[in-house]
Amino acid sequence: MSDEDREKWSAEDRNRDNLHVSPSCSSFEVLDPHDPIISRLATQLFKRTNDYLQGEVTAGQDHYILLEEINRLAITKYADLKNLTVNLEKTLNEYNKMYDTSILPLLQQIDDIDSQVTQFEANAYRLDSYTKQLKAQFEELCEKSK
Repeated sequence: MSDEDREKWSAEDRNRDNLHVSPSCSSFEVLDPHDPIISRLATQLFKRTNDYLQGEVTAGQDHYILLEEINRLAITKYADLKNLTVNLEKTLNEYNKMYDTSILPLLQQIDDIDSQVTQFEANAYRLDSYTKQLKAQFEELCEKSK
């Protein structure tokens, strides 16, 4: 507050010594003369308080709207994930059935063929060994007959 405003206010205060003071809590009465500086400051105070409270309410509304949007996005995301898991479950069940019906018998055939090849290999080693013995005996007989 400037010195000029203070002097003006003090002068008006001296002129109001004979004014009636209202018994109400408020010092403002419509018909009573009042200080324009205080009125202007009160108006600024109320305006700024109103602006502050409006800002707080708006911020609260913005937060609420943001939370609603986040909730909507989360619901959508979880619905998408649910659909994905349902589709994965169906696909996995199809692959399990395919494995049981198509692949498992083929794997069993491969195991059977492997065991037969192992037997053939063992028989081939025995036959090779037997042919070597026969060759050795034949060569021995040929040498004796000479």
